[in-house]
This record gives sequence, C-alpha cells and structure tokens, in this order.
Amino acid sequence: MRTSGVLLSLAALSHAALEKRADSALAYSSNAAGNYKLSPVAAPVQGTGNPGGESTWQLSVDDTSSGHKQTIVGFGAAVTDATVTSFNTLSSSTLQNLLNELMTSAGAGFALMRHTIGASDLSGDPAYTYDDNGGKEDPSLSGFNLGDRGTAMAQMLAKMKSLQPEMKVLGSPWSAPGWMKLNGAIDGNTKNNNLNDGYLTSGGTGSTGYSSQFAQYFVKYIQAYETLGAHIDAITIQNEPLNSQAGYPTMYVFDWESAQLIQNYIGPALANAGLNTEIWAYDHNTDVTSYPQTVINQAGQYVNSVAWHCYASNVDWTVLSNFHSSNPGVKQYMTECWTPASGSWHQAADFTMGPLQNWAAGVTAWTLGTDAQDGPHLSSGGCDSCRGLVTINNGGYTLNPAYYMMAQFSKFMPPGAIVLNGSGSYTYSGSGGVQSVASLNPDGSRTVVIENTFNNDLYVTVTMKSGDKWSGNIPSESVTTWVLPAAA
Repeated sequence: MRTSGVLLSLAALSHAALEKRADSALAYSSNAAGNYKLSPVAAPVQGTGNPGGESTWQLSVDDTSSGHKQTIVGFGAAVTDATVTSFNTLSSSTLQNLLNELMTSAGAGFALMRHTIGASDLSGDPAYTYDDNGGKEDPSLSGFNLGDRGTAMAQMLAKMKSLQPEMKVLGSPWSAPGWMKLNGAIDGNTKNNNLNDGYLTSGGTGSTGYSSQFAQYFVKYIQAYETLGAHIDAITIQNEPLNSQAGYPTMYVFDWESAQLIQNYIGPALANAGLNTEIWAYDHNTDVTSYPQTVINQAGQYVNSVAWHCYASNVDWTVLSNFHSSNPGVKQYMTECWTPASGSWHQAADFTMGPLQNWAAGVTAWTLGTDAQDGPHLSSGGCDSCRGLVTINNGGYTLNPAYYMMAQFSKFMPPGAIVLNGSGSYTYSGSGGVQSVASLNPDGSRTVVIENTFNNDLYVTVTMKSGDKWSGNIPSESVTTWVLPAAA
C-alpha cells in the first residue's frame, strides 16, 4: 500500500525532473521484478558511450518536423462503478493521496478517462441505466435520474478534473434503458437485444420506436454530469456494439444503424442542445474495420474519431496505421484493454506502446480501480477477474504493475506531445525484443520509452535525425523512459 511519504518523494522527483529537464537527460524505469517503480535509473549519455560487455541495440527517431505524427490527448483508464464504489471506501485524505498519484504530475498524470454510462459488468447488482422507470415506457424521459451511482460517478470525475485541468472524459453506455429495446431488458436476454428504432423493420431507422428518445438520453446525461462539474468531452453510442451477451448489459448495434442514429438523431440532438461533446465511432475490436469506416462515411459530419479495443485474436495494432492511411484526418484511440492479475508483466505496456506506434492519440485501460475481489461486479456475467490499475483493500490502496507500466508513458508524454516516427523496434518470436516510441513534448524536451522484454540488460543507442545521439543501459524486463533535453 502507498504512503504519503512515497507520494512526497514522487513529488520531489517530479520537481527535480522539471528543474533538470532543460539541460540534462533523465531516466526512469519500472520492471517485472517490481523493484523499479517509476524509479530513477542511470541516465543516458550523449554519443555512443561505453556498452562494456552488454548486448547493444540501435534505435532511430525522426525528431524533426518530417517525423511528426499524432498529438497526444492523454492516457488513463475506465472509471466504472467498481472504481467509484471502492475509491469511496477510503478516507478523504487517503483518497486525495490516491487521486494525486493518478492525476497529477507527481504521479502518472493521467489525462483521459473513460466512464460507464449506467451499469457495466463492473457494477454491483442490480444493473441499471439513468431512466429505468420501473421497466415502463418513458417517451418523455421524465423519469431520467442519475441515481446514487451516477451522481457518485459524476462527482468522482469532477474531483479528478480539479486535479488535472487537461483531463478529457469519454462516456460509453453498455445498454440503452430496457424500455427502449426490442427485448425490453437491460440484460439477461440476447434475443432482440437491439434498440427499438425501426432499423430491423422495413421502415428503417427512426420510422418507429425510440431513436429520438435515445438521442435525448445522451443530451440529458451530458447536461446532468455538467451540472455536477464533470464535463463530458466525448461519447460512443454503445460499448462493443457487436457484442451481445445475456449475463450483463449489452446491446447490438449494426454499423449502418449506428451511422444513421448519429447522423439523423444523436448528432443533431447534441448540436441543438448547444453541446460540444464529440461522438467517436465503434468502441470495439480491431478485426472489423468496416464498421468504423461505415460510420465515418455516413456520419462524418458528426464523427471524426474512432475507438478501438484489444480483444481481437492475435491483436495487430498496425490496423490503426492502415486505417490512418485511408482516413488521415481521423483521430484514433485505444479505449479498452483489461489488466488481469494473470496478465504478463508487460501487458499494459504492450497495449499502450502498440497503439501509440500506430497513430493512437490516447489509451485507456479497463479498469481504473477495483476492490480486493476484482469488483464489485455483477453476479450474473461479464468479467469477474478484471483487476484495476489500483486495488483498494482495508482502507488503503496498492498501485498494481499495470499502473506503473502505463505511467512510464503518461508521466512523460503529456497532452500536446507529438509522437515521432521511429525505427529499430523488433520482437523475436517467443524470445523477447525491444519496442520503442518517442515524442516531442510541449516544453521542447523529447521522450523515448523503451520496452525491453529480454531477460538481460541492453545498451541502447538512440540516433536523432536532428543530429544528436544518446546511449545508455536499459534494465532487463523493464519499461524505461528517457527524458532528453531539447535539440540544440
């Protein structure tokens, strides 16, 4: 568990980094063994240095304007009901310490949070939305109410925003209210697990049902959160629209249906309400690229970003680069990947590194916080082993390995940093490798994050296109971040 003393040392470390950043290099590492946790390690030296007997590795970074790629929006995780419920068991002082470690430059500096609109599988029983109305139809949405859990979530997001002014919030629903659906249920049924919007009838989307009410549901939710101090920067209209399961809230939405709902209903509803909330497409796996492409093609007036998840078999993040080639003006994000206790030490580094190398502007893990039982979660289905970046237990908290792996990026690549083109990353089949990504930061400094999955240290040399060269040790089985001064 963390203590205020450790937090103070992190703050001092951050202050020292700011003081030194202008004229000297710094290095920090987190490793598989756990003895490095954003820990200062030997900084790289200019030139080729002296590798001694260590294996060497060469990386190249184009830190000139020709190497500029996407601009970072932020990193973070999903704020679920499990997160809010577990966080709110902490004393006010302990919670403040935790939020400082998550949101400020003394800790991870997270600046992108996804949150669940109503229940997800990481909610305690029962499942709910913001307008259940006892299961009865509510076409006027007069029964709309955040309830205790929605209110607590908005308040938690507002606290985070007060510590991290640059924080962006993405909201995603797991299901529409049951009365808006063909099966009349939030969960428990995969038959007709669709919005009752006319899409599956000969009349088409909006010809019957609740397309307009579905759009107004988003308007009311955004306005209600805003009232509580939680500005919603973006939404997706459905989490995992191609996933229909009975045990927890889900809803199937076809690609053309999603495009029509956004273009004809949700987009205009947000605009008419004077809301600047963005709409991002898809929010699902990388193996059906035709889905977000259809939404972009048909609802591009309102959609200029795509959200991807990591659960495709043999996930290949180059899908994002291919999508960028076809849609160079569209932003992309990796919005969900779980961090189970059974995952490899570098799992969170991989689902952050890969998307960054392939044009993602931000990454959010699933989920931010859970209790010692990986919950609370629904008793009927979904994930019962989704451990948060933080585990809350007995009035204290533990920052898990995935927290440190993501912080190796988020702490040193702030919003506004520009990802740089690079080469030299390579992973051998079954025997480890090196992956890297670099950025040019708003203050002119440069960040290079290097993942070494070999079980031996490496001596790495990074050659910058601007003319300088930096070399240093990268510990075995670690993610190490170099913060280099601005190019001369």
